[in-house]
Amino acid sequence: MKQILLKSGREKSVLQHRPWVFSGAVEQVEGDPAPGETVAVRGADGTPLGWAAYSPESQIRARMWSYDPTDTIDGEFLRRRLAAALDMRRQMIPAEETNALRLVHAESDGVPGLVVDRYADTLVMQCLSAGMEVWRETIADLLMEMTGAARLYERSDADVRRLEGLPERVGVVRGDALPDGRVQICENGVRFWVDVERGHKTGFYLDQRRNRARVGALAAGRDVLNCFSYTGGFAVYALANGAAHVTSADTSADALALGRENAALNGLPEERAEWVEADVFHLLRKYRDQARTFDLIILDPPKFAPTAALVEQAARGYKDINLLAFKLLRPGGILATFSCSGGVTPDLFQKIVSGAALDAGVDAQILEKLEQGPDHPVALNFPEGHYLKGLICRV
Repeated sequence: MKQILLKSGREKSVLQHRPWVFSGAVEQVEGDPAPGETVAVRGADGTPLGWAAYSPESQIRARMWSYDPTDTIDGEFLRRRLAAALDMRRQMIPAEETNALRLVHAESDGVPGLVVDRYADTLVMQCLSAGMEVWRETIADLLMEMTGAARLYERSDADVRRLEGLPERVGVVRGDALPDGRVQICENGVRFWVDVERGHKTGFYLDQRRNRARVGALAAGRDVLNCFSYTGGFAVYALANGAAHVTSADTSADALALGRENAALNGLPEERAEWVEADVFHLLRKYRDQARTFDLIILDPPKFAPTAALVEQAARGYKDINLLAFKLLRPGGILATFSCSGGVTPDLFQKIVSGAALDAGVDAQILEKLEQGPDHPVALNFPEGHYLKGLICRV
């Protein structure tokens, strides 16, 4: 039997149903398993603890499929896991809210290393682990059968693939290709073009759907600065809710161009929108020096701390942009600020923002705390799945 034996005392995390087995916890590997192959996981005394996908190249040496030694890891096992994930979304996300949502959220749905997003009739899949690579074709068939989608794209081009010893893989897996790689979606009555071939991640930030609606509702009549705007998600909501003016800033000219298209797609007036290609850190300092101010500022930066080792560096970055944003807010102004860095806890993020307000010389209140939507669930045995934190603060 192909199996891994854990070191004495290292069984605790598996017994607590933690999904990752790190290399330092492994005493012995038996049977020469191939990358991604299913292995039995046993304690130091030989006690069966479950089944995992083996990954010899990664520090995460195995990802747990099941904690039941009587399970069989096969196509039917995967069908049950996918069915449970899809059923939860049907119950929690009303069809009238959106036709774009996350269908499978990796470890949090019991399918380690698999992310699947739906954009209207198009699925986009990321296989991020050696175990998922082995089951890729089976997963593709099951997704098409169970969702009735017209096509399935793969965007397995995330950095984590390299840590698994896997090459990037991008392209159509099932169905026909989209003529320009884009698909139109609708959420909360607002429409967007999503570039599933070339966009960030799988094309759009679905985890912010309900936060876009909440922050957009605060924009009525306000002068808004939307930082790290990408393709204009928050900007379009703000304009649709009657913002007086929205300035959107991003380093990507292509993203800004698609943002303009998204505003036009919703029939929003061009004269109330400004699209600025710039480094946000530099732009915030420029606006500070120009004494330019705003009623609402949105900070939705990319991940500053992909690993815990970079948390200190990330904290400096978050404090910098939040301090500058506080300085640019008019009295009574609102800051909607976010962090998607898994290594930055909600408590730490609040402390960072609090320190930024203090250094900016303003008094501020937290009005609301925001997080990822229910299609991005957090398994209680995998708190790392809670990565998106947001605060709505008022000066």
